[in-house]
Amino acid sequence: MVLEHALLQIKAGQAAEFEANFRRARQIISSMTGFRRLSLSRCLERSDSYLLLVEWNTLEDHTEGFRGSAEYQEWRTLLHHYYDPFPVVEHYEQVDGA
Repeated sequence: MVLEHALLQIKAGQAAEFEANFRRARQIISSMTGFRRLSLSRCLERSDSYLLLVEWNTLEDHTEGFRGSAEYQEWRTLLHHYYDPFPVVEHYEQVDGA
C-alpha cells in the first residue's frame, strides 16, 4: 500500500466551492484502478488549508494510471485552479504502526 500526501492551500474565500467540487472529483478518483480510499481534512488553525491522503495499491496506480488517464484531466479541471501555490505531492510506505 502507498499513501499519497498533499497539503492543499486553497485561494482565500474559495473553500466552500472547493469542497463542493471535491465531492464531485472524489467520484472520479475512487473509480480508478488501484484506488483504496481517501480522506480530506480541513486545518483548524488555517481554514483554507487541507490535507489530502489517498491510499493506492501501488505507486504506479497513482503516477501512471491515474495521472495518465482522461479522468485525471477532469480532476484537474475541477480542482487545480483552487490551489495557490500548487501542492507538493509525496508518497509514503508504512514502516511501523500501532
